[in-house]
Amino acid sequence: MENGSLSAVTEFIFTTFPRLQDGSLLYFLPLLFIYTFIVIGNLLIFFAVRLDSHLHNPMYNFISIFSFLEIWYTTATIPKMLSNVINEKKSITITGCLLQMYFFHSLGNSEGILLITMAVDRYIAICNALHYQMIMTPRLCVQLSAGSCIFGFLILLPEIVMISTLPFCGLNQIHQIFCDLVPVLSLACTDTSMIVIEDVIHAVAIIITVLIIALSYVRIVIVILRIPSTEGRKKAFSTCAGHLLVFLIFFGSVLLTYLRFNATYPPVLETAIALMFTVLAPFFNPIIYSLRNKDMKNAIKRLFCLHKVWNTSES
Repeated sequence: MENGSLSAVTEFIFTTFPRLQDGSLLYFLPLLFIYTFIVIGNLLIFFAVRLDSHLHNPMYNFISIFSFLEIWYTTATIPKMLSNVINEKKSITITGCLLQMYFFHSLGNSEGILLITMAVDRYIAICNALHYQMIMTPRLCVQLSAGSCIFGFLILLPEIVMISTLPFCGLNQIHQIFCDLVPVLSLACTDTSMIVIEDVIHAVAIIITVLIIALSYVRIVIVILRIPSTEGRKKAFSTCAGHLLVFLIFFGSVLLTYLRFNATYPPVLETAIALMFTVLAPFFNPIIYSLRNKDMKNAIKRLFCLHKVWNTSES
């Protein structure tokens, strides 16, 4: 069938969400709770770091930037998921789909680059402690944080621009819970080989990122194990355990999704993996960075005390 005989697609339909009569409302409240927790939890971390002078160091600066990115990373997808759960028509316009893909992946790229920065920061702090303050200056921290965000948003821009020029006609069903590159590209009624090449480049970038972070932590663990005192080893492990856990959760789900090499998953597993890196990984990050961290817990407590003081003075 010729492309010209197919009607142009103006919106995409998500097929993975359950219908209202199948109890989709049961999914709404847990998802709303998780999203609220992610936003409030990351806001607490961000403001605790920014307002507490005890946390004005490179490690917590990067954590606060990561928390800020997490808020927008989840906002790119979860509100639309919530809307699709309770609406009978589970659709999104092509423009909305492109914007969702761009912001979701750009924010994800920024987080990935920032995780590299955090791994390198911990590497220098533990493996080159005497020169740490000379190397990780406040100016360098700002440059690394800004560079992570800028590069993360620029790297995907050419691909999104190319996708926006593709004709979509005929099929318009996306078998996923959000707009992702591969499901959307499969609906284009034209050759997409150039974009597939870019996807390969992105896959290579993911592998390089994982290797850099993994090698940094291998080196960190080797140095920590050489520390003679048990207390010193415990303290060194505690400073990087949270970063390592976030890295494993974040990149574990990313690798399963974007480095499958033509492998296909059952629909239930596909949805579970998508929920892992769009919902569950961001849900655990505030817990990892606050509940496991004594300094962060104390800063959050001081933040609430400061809020109470302001309320008292105003009244």
